[in-house]
Amino acid sequence: MNYQDLANLVFPDVKDINYYEEKYAKRNLEDGAIVTRFAPSPTGFVHIGGLYQALVARKVAKQTNGVFFLRIEDTDQKREIENGVTGIVKSLQDFDMAPDEGQINDTEEIGSYGPYKQSLRKEIYQAYAKYLLAQGKAYLCFCTPEDLEQMRLKQETAKVRTGYYGVWATCRKLSVEEMAEKVKKGEAFIVRFKSPGREDRKIKHHDVIKGNVDFPENDQDIVIIKADGLPTYHFAHVVDDHLMRTTHVIRSDEWLSSVPLHLQLFQELGFKAPKYAHIAPIMKNDNGNKRKLSKRKDPEAAVEYYKQEGIPSDAVKEYLLNIASSSFENWRRQNPELPIEDFDLQLNKMSVSGALFDMIKLLDVSKSIISRYTAERVYEEAFKWANKYDEELKEILTDKEYALKVFGIERGNKKPRKDIAKWSDVKENIIYMYDKNIPEYPYQVINEKEDIKTILEAYKFNPSDDKQTWFDNIKKLAENLGYASEVKEFKANPGMYKAHVGDVSTVLRVALTGRTNTPDMYEIMQVLGKEKVEKRFKEAISKLN
Repeated sequence: MNYQDLANLVFPDVKDINYYEEKYAKRNLEDGAIVTRFAPSPTGFVHIGGLYQALVARKVAKQTNGVFFLRIEDTDQKREIENGVTGIVKSLQDFDMAPDEGQINDTEEIGSYGPYKQSLRKEIYQAYAKYLLAQGKAYLCFCTPEDLEQMRLKQETAKVRTGYYGVWATCRKLSVEEMAEKVKKGEAFIVRFKSPGREDRKIKHHDVIKGNVDFPENDQDIVIIKADGLPTYHFAHVVDDHLMRTTHVIRSDEWLSSVPLHLQLFQELGFKAPKYAHIAPIMKNDNGNKRKLSKRKDPEAAVEYYKQEGIPSDAVKEYLLNIASSSFENWRRQNPELPIEDFDLQLNKMSVSGALFDMIKLLDVSKSIISRYTAERVYEEAFKWANKYDEELKEILTDKEYALKVFGIERGNKKPRKDIAKWSDVKENIIYMYDKNIPEYPYQVINEKEDIKTILEAYKFNPSDDKQTWFDNIKKLAENLGYASEVKEFKANPGMYKAHVGDVSTVLRVALTGRTNTPDMYEIMQVLGKEKVEKRFKEAISKLN
């Protein structure tokens, strides 16, 4: 008996690998087109780091007219959670990052290189495992979990590396006949890769992001097919990335140490290896110490958090591009109106160390993005968010015509308002435009009750005035009541005036809105209208009384 006979005994019904090589032929793409994938496991919520990898992978594929596909790595079915696939698909859709190929929901997919769920590709992996077995590049292992545990304890006692290699690879010594006999007796087995590597030899590898790196060769005889017939991650990803014609594997740098094994598998299978690009993780400052964003400790680690807070997907993606490339921020300053699709992301210019996650910076990015939205878009997005998360805001926004006027204040000009960073900010930022919950706020420089009453009683709002006339009238009012009508005049003669026109405006603003900082007060008055403006000033006077 030879290895080919053993392979036929173990895998009698699988197709020859030539069938799959022809079925999944080389993609018909233009030169330089990059094929990337996002390949998560459906074992929990999508992490912001996963979204970051997907964004980078999709970006480099799109800018080369390549392909970005979604593959579900679900071979570890014990850890799979209910609706795990649906959650992954929805997260990509929520961030406008739907793949060109792959799963589009739990049961459906698009593309010609599927199935895109690894659990449905069992016979493909077995075909390639059979190929390795027939060549003597793999073998059957009959060690029980108890055998392996005893081996591990012996290795730890002897203070040597743990694993299945060298003298510790006991089943590697079995003859073909011995393996065949055990199979015929019905003994349980797994299939192991017969590594040709030696730990005392080095391999040199060029990572697209990390640059040149050296590793010891892999000498571990890893499991490639488990007892349930499904592959391990290492074997499945090599077979899939070959057959799906992936050109660049973009993944977290925690997988960097697996490169020697993966390159070895590609070589022994006779495949051309893709390029690897290992992305540095997103870090968090924790009392002066850097650590990875944690699913357990940090709410912002889950992509669902951004939906709940109402941070637009555009803002999250733009912020992640800031992390990905130091040149993005400068590009954005020079091209404030262009979509991020126009930015050319170069993998070899990405940071090799983990960037710190900065929520303040993200919210600043978000403010800038929302400031460029039309009033119609702000309304639509805020209403959609409120419909799910805030019943009171939903009720406030029921009158769309009025809400559009509110959102239109200071929007569309050269310096648009930047008071909204997320949809959960909206209620707080517009509530004063509605006749409810107007807080009592302390008056500022001018804070004597009689002075405030005098200003409010003397001020007359005329909605037909243009903005310059409106402000000129406030200046006249200030002058008539003994305040400086120009700030510079007040500063030049500090002893002559109690306050200036800006302080008079603040009195009007606080009485009108219950706050000192708002968008343009002229526009606010225009939207509220004469009747409401006068009503609010009367209410403010009555509170003073």
